[in-house]
Amino acid sequence: MTAAGKAVRTERAERAGATRESILAAAERLFAEHGVFAVSNRQVSEAAGQGNNAAVGYHFGTKTDLVRAIVRKNAEQIERVRLQMLAEIGDSSNVRDWVACLVRPSAEHLAALGNPTWYARFGAQVMTDPALREIMVDESLTSPSLHQVLDGLNRCLPELPVEVRAERSDMARQLMVHMYAERERALAEGTFTPRSSWHDAATGLIDALVGLWLAPITPCS
Repeated sequence: MTAAGKAVRTERAERAGATRESILAAAERLFAEHGVFAVSNRQVSEAAGQGNNAAVGYHFGTKTDLVRAIVRKNAEQIERVRLQMLAEIGDSSNVRDWVACLVRPSAEHLAALGNPTWYARFGAQVMTDPALREIMVDESLTSPSLHQVLDGLNRCLPELPVEVRAERSDMARQLMVHMYAERERALAEGTFTPRSSWHDAATGLIDALVGLWLAPITPCS
């Protein structure tokens, strides 16, 4: 291939990459604000500044594929933060260290994005939709660092019965998803937030979740 041909190919690849990023950003915002199934691919294409209404399908395929691409894009950034935190805590026996590794990476990612953000609300939409929830779950299962965190947390709670562990895992997941979505919404609307920063919001959530995991267990009658 000639130098001119290579330059043309590079330019096309860069344009395609920029188009994909525009579509991802537009879709994340619209899905967060209106719900995934209330937004059409045509609306996403228009919001991304694409004259071709089939741009979403061309670059991503189905809406499910688009949702998965948004999750993966953000998950990569969150994974980097979590890996760094894991390197710092080593083989800790402190419940709080492991809970922090669950909670803080998403908060640091949202803080790095600036304001407004949409990923927390997008995640809440996806996690409450039966048809899409498995995407978030599947992507989580592919995260080696998340498995490492959960293993570390479980080692700190050896006496916790299996059914209580499962119940509190569900509680923790709900709090992590919806507390961040609520803060993101308040920031976007300019209304009151109990904490002044994402870092402090994560600290408050860590406090609550440590209390949840270490709470006494009342025997069922």
